[in-house]
Amino acid sequence: MRALVASATPPHAELVQLPDPRPAPDQALVEVRAFSLNRGETRMLSTLAPGTVAGWDVAGDVRAPAADGSGPPPGARVVGMMPARGGGWAELAAVRTEMLAQLPDAISFEQASTLPIAGLTALRALEVAGFVLRKRVLVTGASGGVGRFAIQLARLGGARVTAFARRTDGLQVLGADEVISELEPEGPTYDVILDAVGGPILGTALRRVAAGGIVVSFASTVPELVSFPTRDLFGRAPGARLYGLLVFAEYERTRSGSADLRRLADLVADRRLDVQIDLTVSWQDAGTAIEALLERRVNGKAVLTVD
Repeated sequence: MRALVASATPPHAELVQLPDPRPAPDQALVEVRAFSLNRGETRMLSTLAPGTVAGWDVAGDVRAPAADGSGPPPGARVVGMMPARGGGWAELAAVRTEMLAQLPDAISFEQASTLPIAGLTALRALEVAGFVLRKRVLVTGASGGVGRFAIQLARLGGARVTAFARRTDGLQVLGADEVISELEPEGPTYDVILDAVGGPILGTALRRVAAGGIVVSFASTVPELVSFPTRDLFGRAPGARLYGLLVFAEYERTRSGSADLRRLADLVADRRLDVQIDLTVSWQDAGTAIEALLERRVNGKAVLTVD
């Protein structure tokens, strides 16, 4: 099979020939039709050993079902999430069936490929936060893939949503009640804060959480250390908490990946969730897409098609 692997020189990805994967009993062999790029995996490319197959999101057809009888049948259209070590940027991927969902007919492979990391992170963050009906929700880094899903899912849950991003175009259309480009230490408090930035922004978010509220941190776009006056948390917002969310660990614990992926796919098929694809190119032009994502020239998701 062909696979897109890490390489020593920029853009740190190249197409090569590799042996086909050998699925474990609980894995289906998926013929990949499309995958989306995530900032985390693209940033890691330069640190991976040359020849490593990266990739967390896959969408395609089941070539061979899992030997243990679990999961979708042969020929089923599916979406799946790979483990943290990757393996999805290839013509064939061995995917654990508990992280694999069959797709409704009304969703394309390109749309489906955006759901695993970005969609599941947003969904799980809101489920950790709990019931959001009529609560104030702040989404930081809202112009990214996770942020765009989070705005829409929070709005579907009945929340009043504030979106914070440097680039604010289109966020109100997604359902944000308020869009801001600066986050100050003083101002209205929020019952739920979903933080995709880290650094000083996370420090400010901790000063804006309401009593009994929650800040869910799931990314580190900014590498600086987090600093905040501790009394602003325990004194001003007693009972508030900070929750660190790593999507891979969450689904190892909940075992709900397949069901949650299908929930998201059904929302897309019903046109209640817009996956916000901004760039679609062949995987033969992967370098172009990787550079665009890392240089923040992608508003939403970048998708590569396997041809």
